[in-house]
Amino acid sequence: MTSSSPEAAARAARGTSVEADLGWALGVVFRRYAKAAADALNDVPGGPRGYQVLATSISEGPKRQLDLAAQLGVDRTVMTYLLDDLEKAGLVQRQADPADRRARLIAPTEQGKELLCDLERRLKAREEAVMGSLDEGERMVFRMLLQRIAVQADQIDPLHNACSLAEEGIDPAST
Repeated sequence: MTSSSPEAAARAARGTSVEADLGWALGVVFRRYAKAAADALNDVPGGPRGYQVLATSISEGPKRQLDLAAQLGVDRTVMTYLLDDLEKAGLVQRQADPADRRARLIAPTEQGKELLCDLERRLKAREEAVMGSLDEGERMVFRMLLQRIAVQADQIDPLHNACSLAEEGIDPAST
């Protein structure tokens, strides 16, 4: 029996099965999304983290390496290696920061911009598959509500560094 069956949905609504547990539901959806996203991003150095660096550098313009690491919650040492890999792949470039000669700005290359368009198409297709049981209106409402919860949760307990999940004993890949 699958959780998409009418019987499972009815039990979940009554709170009489594991499907009614928020933690279970979040974990299952996260696991499905993480696997789908990793598959869509498998040819990007750093996978999802590399994608986030590329997307942020394109949408928000060049950023200092340390600012980018802080914004994305990536340890600065890990960020250095990640940027090395993205730069070797020709997707980003480090530029001198005119405001601080010791700092480097991370900027996308034309190849990086082209790849991001392809990656966004791939991710959208994977997201549509993950949310396949919802119609378009429900998807929009789900995203809006989830974003609202996420913003509040991050304000209460911000994730400054993805490595802190390991320190807390939380492994998002195991959910």
